[in-house]
Amino acid sequence: MSKGQPSAGTGRQRVVTLVLATVGFAVNFWAWALLSPLAPRFKDVLQLGAFQQALLVAVPVVVGSVGRIPVGALTDRFGGRVMFPLVSLTTIVPVLYLGLSGHSSFTGLLVGGFFLGIGGTAFAIGVPVVNAWFPPQRRGLAIGLFGVGMGGTAISALTTVKLVTAHGIATPFIVTAIALAAYAALTALLLRDAPGRIVPTEPLAQRLADTARLRITWQAAALYAVLFGGYVAFSVYLPAYLKAAYGLAPADAANRMAGFVLLAVVMRPVGGWLSDRLGPTRVLASALAVVVIGAATAAFTPNLAPLGTIAFLAMAAALGTGSGATFALVALLAPQNKVGSVTGIVGAAGGLGGFVPPLIMGALYEQYDSYAFGLAALAFVALAALALTVTAVAKSVGLPADRGTTVNGSAAHV
Repeated sequence: MSKGQPSAGTGRQRVVTLVLATVGFAVNFWAWALLSPLAPRFKDVLQLGAFQQALLVAVPVVVGSVGRIPVGALTDRFGGRVMFPLVSLTTIVPVLYLGLSGHSSFTGLLVGGFFLGIGGTAFAIGVPVVNAWFPPQRRGLAIGLFGVGMGGTAISALTTVKLVTAHGIATPFIVTAIALAAYAALTALLLRDAPGRIVPTEPLAQRLADTARLRITWQAAALYAVLFGGYVAFSVYLPAYLKAAYGLAPADAANRMAGFVLLAVVMRPVGGWLSDRLGPTRVLASALAVVVIGAATAAFTPNLAPLGTIAFLAMAAALGTGSGATFALVALLAPQNKVGSVTGIVGAAGGLGGFVPPLIMGALYEQYDSYAFGLAALAFVALAALALTVTAVAKSVGLPADRGTTVNGSAAHV
């Protein structure tokens, strides 16, 4: 067996690991997203301004995104069996604080939201854990299936307000805390790190510095900022866009946004599966080309039936597919003992990338009373990412021999 590849663990343990990692991703993301559905309520009750409401939602997202960098590096060192329960149990503290007392003041919400961001770092744990258990030719699909856990934000969106309305403000927080505790206990009992896992011995700062010198780190970060960032941006901003551009009722706009998100989530493992068979660069290039065409079409505000709907659903499918392919690329090129570190930086880029487009779209709409320039900007950025994929990324992978193979067991450096 070559160095850096998983030993022949049982197929059952691989499945258990994948399921546990995916559930952990979903449960922690459920907790991470608790404040967003309640932001309008807090705005009314605490008489918050528009900026305060935006800050309330942004704080846990920013902390969760940036926090993936050290958490990913720590996962390389200590493994998922330690990090998943640790992050889940730590997240219980701000969840209970917010539910029992922190919700009564804006300061309390900000403090609780800051530490709630810890739940958003779970993504950087799951990727290296799953990656270590699966052979190279199956990692794309495995990591894509793990990525379905990002649907944990949908659990929060669908249940939080209903639970508050039916049983009071503390209820969704208590329910989520129980789920986190149950998951932490289950993981401590059942999760195993892959046999033969390469454990880095360098200090954390040195490992992060070494990771920053890897070409794959910044190539994947740039692609993920566009692809997953685009998904996050549309999941946040699409209802406002549909209401302003097409005059849809809030409920109709929310339902269409839910369809967009569901399609993107479903297509993420498809992107990983296709990457195992066709190579991640081909999948990335195709996905980005669809985003370019879809955004350019939407910039002209065509009728929703059928062209506008087709454009947005095509972008949803492409953004989900491309997000899955990005981490298939990471699994292909990142050194085994740095997958967590690379994932942390790439995941941070994707999370933070989702907040830039809504700001730009809002500013351009205020200036020109049209979303055309914002969507045209998305098309341009996606075109730049496409150019990066077919040049620098393709060179790193070594087309055409990129069908699920490793590249000398390491990654190219800048």
